[in-house]
Amino acid sequence: MFCFLGASAFFYINAKKVRRNILLGKDISIKDNKGERIKIMTLIALGQKKMFARPIPAILHLFLYAAFVITQIELIEIVFDGALSHHRAFRPALGGFYTFMVSFIEVLSVLAFVGTIAFLARRNLLKVPRLVKSELNGWPKLDANFILLTELTLICFIFMMNGADEVLYSRGISHAENLGDGSLGLAISSHIGPMLFGGMSDGALHVIERIGWWGHLVMVFGFLNYLPFSKHIHILLAFPNTYFSNLLPKGSFRNLFEVTDVVKPNFDPSYQPVLDPNAPVKFGAKDITDLTWKQLLDAYTCTECGRCTSACPQTKQVKHCRHEK
Repeated sequence: MFCFLGASAFFYINAKKVRRNILLGKDISIKDNKGERIKIMTLIALGQKKMFARPIPAILHLFLYAAFVITQIELIEIVFDGALSHHRAFRPALGGFYTFMVSFIEVLSVLAFVGTIAFLARRNLLKVPRLVKSELNGWPKLDANFILLTELTLICFIFMMNGADEVLYSRGISHAENLGDGSLGLAISSHIGPMLFGGMSDGALHVIERIGWWGHLVMVFGFLNYLPFSKHIHILLAFPNTYFSNLLPKGSFRNLFEVTDVVKPNFDPSYQPVLDPNAPVKFGAKDITDLTWKQLLDAYTCTECGRCTSACPQTKQVKHCRHEK
């Protein structure tokens, strides 16, 4: 319980700092077309629509995304067990549905393992061009690799916990008692548990199961508190960011009031400037306070995937000119 409360409090403090930083931007009102905005948020943030322009990375990303979201169901039970000193407290009430859900999480974890290995290979072995741009060197690359290695570690903890518990349960010495036959019946762990841990002593199995249980808990809470310092905060901010999307047609521009106020009198003598003509007028952005809160939210939501550079017409034109030379 103290671990849960401490991690939640630390995340709340850092989340407030992120919110404060975003609100340093100039205030703008975005309250129109709520139905359209909810639709966009559902399709893009929840449904991952834009990812499927590239099917293979999209499917791999879906494995990780689905595993991350649905695994949190198991985390609820782990927190509940830890707070009340239970073990698999939801299984008696849910019965076969519990076995199905944990088995489903295990299948997703295996798929996430495959996706994680693929993404590590794409970044470090295959060197996909958009992922090896100079602007992604240093912290962006380190951050991405750190998260992927964390994901692999978390998956290992899940199967340590479930695999060792399968063997313990079959021996009748699991912390989970009086729950039915001699097997938890989990889709993956019921096979790899006996294979990896079947020859170990009861004491060793208890240690492995506890390492997996605590490792799962600590890794998730650690990841939660790492988010405010990582590009992976887009997992949370993608929802408000897509909700407040620009709904204007592509290519449309908003005129800056400061520019209009200075230029318009040259074309319309009857126009009365609003700003003081003797005061210096600032155009563009010199500091973050010159940007809007939505622009700062965009920056926090950036996934540092290199697609903006790879899709930029100017970048393509420079490459073409270099090739011609």
